[in-house]
Amino acid sequence: MEPIMAVVVGLMYAAAIYMMLRRSIVKLVIGLMLLSNAANLLIFTSAGMTRGAPPLIPEGAMAPEGLVADPLPQALILTAIVIAFGVLAFAVVLIHRAYAVIKADDLDQMKETDT
Repeated sequence: MEPIMAVVVGLMYAAAIYMMLRRSIVKLVIGLMLLSNAANLLIFTSAGMTRGAPPLIPEGAMAPEGLVADPLPQALILTAIVIAFGVLAFAVVLIHRAYAVIKADDLDQMKETDT
């Protein structure tokens, strides 16, 4: 399963870079969204794709018994999802405002408005 996930992460990074190199600012934001999702999948895959029980310690024991899941990558990914959503919301508002002022979606036309 991990080699398949590695290919998926690579394809997502490639698609994100391709979208970020386009001239449209909407495609730039879609590329940023893909890039953050690819990074989340990379963290998830690098932590290992093993099934395990919740990391709960039974009463009276010093350590969990058997194979347990690692909660740290899951916590990192949840934090990254929240941050990525905030960045996406900010970018959408910024795009909306830029389009309202400039009436263009092309990044080259936005450069022409600089003084």
